[in-house]
Amino acid sequence: MSSELRFEGGGVSAPLTIRESARARVMRLKVDQRTGTVLLTLPRRASRKKALEWAAGQRGWIEAALASVKPRTDLAPGAELPLHGMPHRIDWSPERTRTVRVEEGRIVTGGPLDTLEPRLLRWLKREAAELLAAETAEFAEKAGVIVSRVAVGDPVSRWGSCSSSGAIRYSWRLILAPDWVRRATVAHEVAHRVHMNHGPDFHFLVERLLGTDPKPARLWLRRNGLSLHRIGRG
Repeated sequence: MSSELRFEGGGVSAPLTIRESARARVMRLKVDQRTGTVLLTLPRRASRKKALEWAAGQRGWIEAALASVKPRTDLAPGAELPLHGMPHRIDWSPERTRTVRVEEGRIVTGGPLDTLEPRLLRWLKREAAELLAAETAEFAEKAGVIVSRVAVGDPVSRWGSCSSSGAIRYSWRLILAPDWVRRATVAHEVAHRVHMNHGPDFHFLVERLLGTDPKPARLWLRRNGLSLHRIGRG
């Protein structure tokens, strides 16, 4: 739940969001660099009044952290986004149809300007879903496993997940990362169909499926993932 306490920093304005947790033993304060959310986690039965007073006393740190949040890139005419890790400029004209196509470093489209961003987001998610499904099938065949379902979403804490039922879900934002980074993530999730852990056998299988060391891809996501989460409104 949001509180009346609000923080400002670097042009970013955010209310304090309060969440109670049965597992929390102490109060924890966090500024999410991906979303700009200021989150205060409280143990059950903690004093809300004392928590708000404590958070207010951290204003300097919170607002400095907000100022370091990277600006969000709206999907607007002239904006640039890294499709497959390569810069592409949004080339919009009202005379064109709503169809989206990619041409030499440009994402070309038309249609009403006020619906441009949601339409481009839908297009990006469809492109991501199709490509990730195809690559998942490729690696699943190589691993000799069955994946029951492939879907995309917009999680903030992980790039992919594999359930015990055989369903795999990815962040659609992987379409913005370089191909070798995305494929390493797919190999990682498919390997979980064999090993639902991160033991030595799992890591050996990921490298065998991928045909190369996946560590550089994980490092790339750690270094650049925040910028991908600041593109569009999800």
